[in-house]
Amino acid sequence: MRISVLIATKDRARALERALRSLEGQIGAPPFEVVVVDNGSTDSTRDIVERAMEMRRPPLRYVYEPEPNRGKARNRGVEVAEGQLVLFCDDDVTVPPGWIAAHDAAHTNDALVVTGPILNVASYEERPRPSVANYSRAFFCTCNVSVPRYALVEVGGFDEAFQLYGWEDTELGVRLKDRGMHHRFAWETYLWHVKPPAENTLEIETRKAMEKAQMAARFVHKRPTRRARLATGAYAANLLRGKYFFPDALLAVYAGAASSAWLPPPLRALARAQFLDGIYTRELARALER
Repeated sequence: MRISVLIATKDRARALERALRSLEGQIGAPPFEVVVVDNGSTDSTRDIVERAMEMRRPPLRYVYEPEPNRGKARNRGVEVAEGQLVLFCDDDVTVPPGWIAAHDAAHTNDALVVTGPILNVASYEERPRPSVANYSRAFFCTCNVSVPRYALVEVGGFDEAFQLYGWEDTELGVRLKDRGMHHRFAWETYLWHVKPPAENTLEIETRKAMEKAQMAARFVHKRPTRRARLATGAYAANLLRGKYFFPDALLAVYAGAASSAWLPPPLRALARAQFLDGIYTRELARALER
């Protein structure tokens, strides 16, 4: 087996079904399997996977990890993966027919971590091609990354202490880089990350921002380097901004503007971005002091 596509999922049965369907249509791919790790779902996730398993195209395996923990779920998937390469993606993506073949072609040696463009779209009907705006220097992002399985095993996989949203893939990437792995950004390994507005509410994004801030503090405590502080925003000027420049009253104004039907979309988007930035930065300052 050349490649194991690994998807960790929780309560996104419909999105997962679409992701699996796009994986059925791969062209020119080497032998591959799909490993779905169900991270404690209460919806029809298992039924979706079992129906797909009956088709046996491609080979598909189901793993159940009851504790909600993205790192733990992906570690369970790596344990059972049989591919020489592990190719990670999220459950809310759809991939073009040449996606797996492109990842395989980009691995010209055994010391590469390969990432590709992630195109955020609002619906499954949107299929833009990647542009320069989709370039990323991120070393390791589990929405779209492939890496030799042996390297994951050698560095110990994901740190399961990152039990909330965010930074567990970045932290793993640092250890892979320390081990001697090199990064390659391959344009043809693009995919579409589907984020319908109705499922991307301000409430959900607020929770993610707070969790991400807490995990950023954990990342900085584990890796107290200048680079980590800059990446997470945990540097003096930004932390002062978080402590003193985002009072509740100002955040309430931003939240109200972000939800206002009277403002034009660009202003709502700006207010939303300011609100989430304030929530993240303020929580980061608090988490680092705890």
